[in-house]
Amino acid sequence: MKIKLKKALKWTGITVAILVIILAVAPYLFKDKIQSMIAQTINEKVNATITFDYVGLSLIRNFPKASVTIDELVIINQAPFIGDTLFYTEKINLKIGIGELFKDVSETVAIHSVSSLNSRLNVRINENGIGNFDIAKNSESNTIDTSDNTPFSLSIQEYNIQNLQLRYIDENSKMKLLLKDFHHSGQGDFTSEVLDLDTKTKTRISVDYDGINYMQNVSLSLDAILGINLKNNTYSFKDNKAFINQLPLEFNGFVQLIENGQLFDLTFNTPTSSFKNMLALVPEQYSGNLNSVKTSGEFNLNGTINGTLNEKKIPKFDINIASTNAMFKYGALPKAVKNIHIKTKILNSTGNVNDTKININKLAFTIDKDVFESSGEIYNISKNPKIELSAKGTIDLENISKVYPIDLEKNISGILNANISTSFDMASVAKGNYQQIKNTGELSLKGFTYAGDELANTFIIDRTSVTFNPNHIKLTAFEAKTGDSDMHVTGNLDNFYGFLFKKQELKGKFTLNSDFLKVSDFMTSTIDSTNTTETTATPSVKIPAFLSCSFTATAKKVIYDNLTLSNVNGALFIKNETVALKDLKMGVFGGNINMNGSVSTKEKTPVFDMDLGLKSLNISDSFTQIEILSSIAPIANTIEGKLNSTIKLSGNLTQNMTPDISTISGDLLGQLIDSKITTNNSKLLSSLSSEMKFLDVSKLNINDVKAILSFKNGKVNVQPFNLKYQDINVLVSGAHGFDQQMKYDLKFDIPTKYLGTEVSNYVSKLSSKEAKKIKTVPATAVLTGNFKNPKISTNLQQATTNLISQLVQQQKNALINKGKSSLLKLLNRNKKNKDSTKTKGKVTNILNGLFGKKKKKKN
Repeated sequence: MKIKLKKALKWTGITVAILVIILAVAPYLFKDKIQSMIAQTINEKVNATITFDYVGLSLIRNFPKASVTIDELVIINQAPFIGDTLFYTEKINLKIGIGELFKDVSETVAIHSVSSLNSRLNVRINENGIGNFDIAKNSESNTIDTSDNTPFSLSIQEYNIQNLQLRYIDENSKMKLLLKDFHHSGQGDFTSEVLDLDTKTKTRISVDYDGINYMQNVSLSLDAILGINLKNNTYSFKDNKAFINQLPLEFNGFVQLIENGQLFDLTFNTPTSSFKNMLALVPEQYSGNLNSVKTSGEFNLNGTINGTLNEKKIPKFDINIASTNAMFKYGALPKAVKNIHIKTKILNSTGNVNDTKININKLAFTIDKDVFESSGEIYNISKNPKIELSAKGTIDLENISKVYPIDLEKNISGILNANISTSFDMASVAKGNYQQIKNTGELSLKGFTYAGDELANTFIIDRTSVTFNPNHIKLTAFEAKTGDSDMHVTGNLDNFYGFLFKKQELKGKFTLNSDFLKVSDFMTSTIDSTNTTETTATPSVKIPAFLSCSFTATAKKVIYDNLTLSNVNGALFIKNETVALKDLKMGVFGGNINMNGSVSTKEKTPVFDMDLGLKSLNISDSFTQIEILSSIAPIANTIEGKLNSTIKLSGNLTQNMTPDISTISGDLLGQLIDSKITTNNSKLLSSLSSEMKFLDVSKLNINDVKAILSFKNGKVNVQPFNLKYQDINVLVSGAHGFDQQMKYDLKFDIPTKYLGTEVSNYVSKLSSKEAKKIKTVPATAVLTGNFKNPKISTNLQQATTNLISQLVQQQKNALINKGKSSLLKLLNRNKKNKDSTKTKGKVTNILNGLFGKKKKKKN
C-alpha cells in the first residue's frame, strides 16, 4: 500500500512538473500567434499608425487564465491630423481563457478582463467638425454581416483604467475639457444582455469655453451600480453616490443611446439639506476641515435633466440652488458668517444652448455689522453672452481670515465699500466697443494694508475711490504709502473689461504726485537658487507685461540708489514691459538733468537707452557719486566748477536697476564752466607737475573747455582738445578703460623762457628776427599705467638739448657772417688794391682758419 502511495505521489509530482514546464514554455509557442492576431486586427480595422513595444504572454500569472501584456502602445493619426498622438498607454493587460489560444486567427477570441495603466487620450475636433478619433475603416457594405467572426469580441467580465488623462478640444465650439488622474473600474457579466455593472470613478475636471474658464481642477467621483440593458441601450442609475468636490449627490433616472444621440431622463439632489453641503462645493484644498464647521439653516441643490442630446440640441434642465437665513462658523476661527441667503437658478426650457440662463436672484451675507448683497443674470451664452451684475455693501477685509480658513501668508486689512452695477456683452468686450458697456456706481477702499514677499515694504492705501461710468473707470483718488514713500494718483482706466475677461492690455492715463519717493521701497528681493549651498538676495524690478499706461509724474524728492533728486517731473509711458521717459526733468548736484529714453525688462537682462542733458551740474559731486560718470571721466574728480553736457548711452541694467558699467556704450559732449583744477589726491596731476617743472597744473585754464568722448566695450576714447596754461598750448588726446588703465598723449608748445637760463641766454644773443623763429619748442608727454599709479614719460630734456645745439650753431653762423662782413668792409677801403678777388679769397681762408676746421697738411 505504501509502495502504491509512493508511486502515486511520484507520478503526481512528475505530472505537476510537466504541467509547470508546459505552462512556462507555452507562451513562447503562442506569443507569435497572439502578436499576429493583434497586428491583423489593427490593420483590418483602423486608419492609423499603431505601434507597440512588446507583447508578452504568461500562463502562470493568472492561471487558469492566460495573461497577455502589451507595452507602450501608441496610436498616431493620419490626415487630416497627421502626426498627432491620439492614444498612448504604458501597459495594457488582457486576461483570456487558455483555450482561446488554440483558436484559429479568424475565430472569435473572448476577453475575460482588460486593464490599462498610465494612458493619454487626446480627442480633437477641427473647425470642419472632423474628429481625430474617427479612425475606423469604412465598411464596404452598409449591411452588417452578423456571421463575420470579429477577433476580440466584447465578452468582458471586468475592466480597469488606472491614471488616464483625457484632453478634449473642439476648435469649432472653442471648448476645452481636461480630465486628469482619471481612474475607472467596472465589473459585470457582458455575456448577458441585461446586467448590473458595478463601477467606481474618480477624476479631476477642468473646462474652458471661448477662452473663459468655468471649472478648474474640480474633483469628481461616482460610485454607482448601473443597470444596463443592451437590448435597448439603456443605462439606469441604481444604488449610487456622487461627489462634486465634497458635495454629495444622488441620481435617479436613465440615459439611453438612441439613433441620433442620447436620451436623458435624470433627477438629482443632495441627500441632506445641511448648509455644510454648500461649503463642500468649494475644492477641498480651500474649504478647510468641514468637520469643525458649525452651521444652521438649509442648503438645497436639486435639478432635472430631460431630453435629447445631439448635434443640434441639448436636454432641457432646471437646476436650483437655494439657502435661507443660514450661518456657518469654523470652530477655530473667532467670527461667523450669518444671514446667508442664496437663490440661484440655472435653466434651459427649450433645448437650445443659447437659451440657457443663470439667474442669481439673491446672494447676501452679514459679518458683524457689515452687510453685502449682490444679484445678477447671465444669458445668451452661446452666441454673445450678456452679463448683468450689481453689488452693494461693506466688507471689512480683515474679517475674511477670521471667518474662513483662507491661507494668507500676510494679513490684509481695510474697509471695502461697493455700490456698483454693470451690464455688458462679451462681443463688445472682444471688439473693444467699451461704449456699449454700462457701468454705474462707486467702489472705495480705506485703511488697506498688505505685506507680502512680492513687496519690499507693507503697502498702505489710506484712501482710494473708483467711479464707474459707461466710457471708462475713473480713479478719483488713490493715496498710498510704502516704506518712506508716498503717492497720490488720479486717472482713467480705458479697457478694464478687456483686461479682466480677454487678457488684453490694461490701458490708462494717470497723474502721479509725491512728496517723497524712494525707489528701493518698491524693489523686492529675489533669491538666487542656482547655488545650493549659499543663497543671495538681490533687488529686482519687473515691469508688468499687461500694462499700457501713461503717467504724468511730479515728485518733490526722489531717492534713487545714492542720488537725491529734487523737483522731478515728466511723462512716463509703459507698454510691452518697457518704460519710455519723455522730458523727465530733475534737480541734482546744484544743476538740472533732462532725460529722454527707455528702460525695458522684457528680456531676462533689463536694458536701457538714454539721452541726457546736463546743465550747470557740480562736476566733482556728479563725477564721484554717479558711477557711470566716474568711469567715463575719472579725472573729473579733480575739477571744481560746473558742467554742461549731452550724453547718449545704452547698455544693460543690474538686478537693482543700476547701469552695468561693463556693457554701456555711447558718447559725451561736455563743456566746463567757471572751473578750475585741484591737484589734491591726484597722483596723476602731481606726477605730471614733477616731470614738467615749469607746469603748475592747478593754474591750467580749463574754463569753457569742450571735449568729446565716446565709449564702448569698456573703453573711452577722447577726441583731441586744447588746454591753455598761461602762454602754453596743450593738445590732449588718448583713451582709457573702465578698469582705469590709460594711454594719453599731451603735446606742448613751450615758450623758450620756460626752458631754463641757459636757453634764455642763447636766445637773448639772437637777433630779433632769429629769436622770433624760435618762439616755442614742441614737447610731448605720454601718460600710461592707471590713474592711481601713473607712468609719465616726456621728451622735454631731449627737446631742450636739441634747442641748445641749434642755438649754438646759429651763433657760430652769426659770428662767421659778421666777421666776413667786417673784413670785407676793411679791405674795400683800400681802393688801390687792384686784385680784390684774390684778396677776398685770402680773407675767407683766414676766417675759416679761425672758426672752422683745420686743413690737413699734404704730404
